[in-house]
Amino acid sequence: MKLKIAIMNGDDIGIEIVPMAKLVLVETLKSLGYSIELIDLPIGKLAHIEYGDTFPEYTINQLNDVHGIICGPIGHANYPRNDSTWKMPPIRKKFGLYAAIRPAKSYDNSKNIDIIFVRELTEGLQSSDTIVGGYPEFRPNDEITIASRVITRKGSNRVAKAAFDIAVNKNRCKVTAAHKEPLFRLSCGMFLEECVKVSEEYPSISYEDKLIDTTAMHLVSNPESFDIVVTTNQFGDILSDIGAGLIGSIGMAPGLCLGDGIAMAQATHGSAPDIAGKNIANPYAMIMSTSMLLSWMGSKYSEEELIVASNIIEESTLEVIKEKKHLTADIGGKASTIDMTKAIIEKVKAR
Repeated sequence: MKLKIAIMNGDDIGIEIVPMAKLVLVETLKSLGYSIELIDLPIGKLAHIEYGDTFPEYTINQLNDVHGIICGPIGHANYPRNDSTWKMPPIRKKFGLYAAIRPAKSYDNSKNIDIIFVRELTEGLQSSDTIVGGYPEFRPNDEITIASRVITRKGSNRVAKAAFDIAVNKNRCKVTAAHKEPLFRLSCGMFLEECVKVSEEYPSISYEDKLIDTTAMHLVSNPESFDIVVTTNQFGDILSDIGAGLIGSIGMAPGLCLGDGIAMAQATHGSAPDIAGKNIANPYAMIMSTSMLLSWMGSKYSEEELIVASNIIEESTLEVIKEKKHLTADIGGKASTIDMTKAIIEKVKAR
């Protein structure tokens, strides 16, 4: 079986960094003599220009036949409002991507931060993933707005299990569940109940729970105390951005969205329209997200070459970071997006 990966640039800097990740991917697989099918699909603004929709049926149909996805950031914050064709593409909901794996690892010798955030993706307060259509909020009059938060046992259980499975596979020793149970006794209470149930299936992994505000404070004051943090959708969105801040730049925050049968590489950061087209965006997060996807696909489909490819990309990228010769401005350098990518490719070739 020949594996297939869909590549979608997204918006703004996505048009710059996703092609860089593709170049690194192609060069790495070429060095191993491994063949994989890559298909480019439209999404976001360019898809709307061609198909009149940011998530056209053509793209959806093609995605039904792939084994992995590489997706750039979507600039939905600047999309026209009150037009259903201009929507945040509901990829996560459509393909059952229920957990975001977001590592935050420091490479500064003065820090020792190595945290994996595991964020639930299909429920909570996030508008595009909670209900079938529209938004999970309404305004009965001009003075009141009501928003709904959905927590399910299924969603809580499977994201907790994803966190503990990662702990086992990555030789981690502790999982922390972040919550606000004293205030949200039913919703966060249900999430915690499922975390406790799952923790009992993994006696070798230490388990604790912390209030979300305490977690945020300790991330800043004592980040080395965390190993894996699992939490609900909106809390996870915020905490993982704190993690990116701790290591110096949102451009250093890769991510992988997991489902039962498919995964999607997607950096944590947004589309950054303010720097789009300037060739200064940090390609690190997108390249490392691609590495995470290859590792997942290698394990999922028993393809050892993909795991090797993932390791080559990770080691090559980290070598460039540590040398500090070809870094973008957000992490203290003067290199362009292309220059930093070329330096990574040279490391790949050297391996």
